[in-house]
Amino acid sequence: MNASPADLPLPRTSLRRRAEGTSLPVWLVFALVFVVAWVAAGTRGGDFGTADNLRNIALRSVALGLVAVGQTVVVLAGSLDLSVAYVVSLSAVACSVVMTGQTGLIVPGVLTALLLGVAVGLANGLVITRLKVNPFIATLGVSLVLRGLLNATFDNFAGAVPEEFQALGYDLVAGIPVSVVMLVAVVAVTWFLLHRTPFGHHLYAVGGDPESARMSGIRSGRVLVFAHVLCALCSAASGVFLASRLGAGAPWVGPDGGYDLESIAAVVLGGTALTGGRGRLLGTVAAVLILAVVDSVFNQFQADPFLRTLVRGLIIVGAVALYAYRGGRR
Repeated sequence: MNASPADLPLPRTSLRRRAEGTSLPVWLVFALVFVVAWVAAGTRGGDFGTADNLRNIALRSVALGLVAVGQTVVVLAGSLDLSVAYVVSLSAVACSVVMTGQTGLIVPGVLTALLLGVAVGLANGLVITRLKVNPFIATLGVSLVLRGLLNATFDNFAGAVPEEFQALGYDLVAGIPVSVVMLVAVVAVTWFLLHRTPFGHHLYAVGGDPESARMSGIRSGRVLVFAHVLCALCSAASGVFLASRLGAGAPWVGPDGGYDLESIAAVVLGGTALTGGRGRLLGTVAAVLILAVVDSVFNQFQADPFLRTLVRGLIIVGAVALYAYRGGRR
């Protein structure tokens, strides 16, 4: 009797790609960048290795780190999300507008921001899977819709978060920022989803070979939609964090942070293939830390921001070229 598609094994190529992936080279690059930054700051009398500066580096990693975690999920699925910057703005504004500075509205404010993120992610996923629109065009279009709505409604800071909620952005737990603990928790949950659940198994399969995944009985559309929902949810969490830091939301907080292109850069620098199906979440985390270290050094030197952008670009291109060279030799 012939086996049904659901009984067929998952594509071996996807499993092999997943098994071969490692984030070790990215962490080695991070270690090298960190040491060079420490030495460079030391030659100028900087205090790079202090606990305060290390906490600042960790804090710099939170907003981008949350967005990059979600971006990694969709890229692994062979997709992309250019709407993340405006999801950050939308959630920050929604969070602060609902709270209106009242402690009793913290939970409704956070839930509203996260639910809006889920709604945007669902819209992205359905446009891509049901209307068969290219992910680049679909998410770019959604980002323009969000931009229009935000700019037509708000032109400056909106609402306010209560002082108690700002603990998320400023307080410490055993010397570690609360927001960093949140980022670690999000990374841990996402890592578990990617490597210990059927969803992660299917995600790698869809990103590695969509046709083989379909023939194996995987519902690729559902996987892609869920991936985009997770991505938008992570971006919404980033917006909530920024609202706690700023004390209010603003329509420009996401685009000004450049979280759309920055998150994609972190994913690529972290060793995840833009074609999907290959990469590791922890590599993205290391890449976010690399960018945060570079920012910290340039801030200490009070260097030209254009030079900082140039150096970051060179690091990204150099790292990706190295990954490609290693992959070619294998």
